Amino acid sequence: MPPAAAALRKRRRPTTTSSTNGRSTARREVMLAVLMQFRVVVRSIKRHYRWVERKCGVRGAQLWAMAQIAASPGIRVGELARELAIHQSTASNMLDGLQTIGLIERQRVGDDQRVVRLYLTARGLRILRRAPRPFRGVLQQGLADLPTASLHALQRHLEALIGHMKVRDADAKLILLSDVVGDGK
Repeated sequence: MPPAAAALRKRRRPTTTSSTNGRSTARREVMLAVLMQFRVVVRSIKRHYRWVERKCGVRGAQLWAMAQIAASPGIRVGELARELAIHQSTASNMLDGLQTIGLIERQRVGDDQRVVRLYLTARGLRILRRAPRPFRGVLQQGLADLPTASLHALQRHLEALIGHMKVRDADAKLILLSDVVGDGK
């Protein structure tokens, strides 16, 4: 066969060569490995939330809020919402529940009676003392423990992943994680 005909025949071959199939299989394996890692993350979060609730009777996000209040007695609702990375109305609703069961109290102090300060009650402090660690949750603690460069890289990669998803709920970024993954109930 003349060299030109052999070259033409090579170009007509299907693009799925064994080399391409190998790369495609390797890529699929990595994708599946990452999917399994997401499963580990989500299931670990759920297990931690169930453990917290069994151990001290409050949900994971409530425990984190109580820990933040204990660390900053007199914190305001808006400040707490920022610390927990949730919407202020979500924080207020959670605080209503904690106040109803006697774990926190709201106080208006000073001249401006519109400003509400948050404090743990004695009962809230007792629950916090016996609560499982980390107070903020296993994902939040894992993220906090990552080196800064890794945290920035993860943020970029997750942003890219979210950008490739056909359906995404941007409003989810300001709701409780337990409401996103379910708390195991």
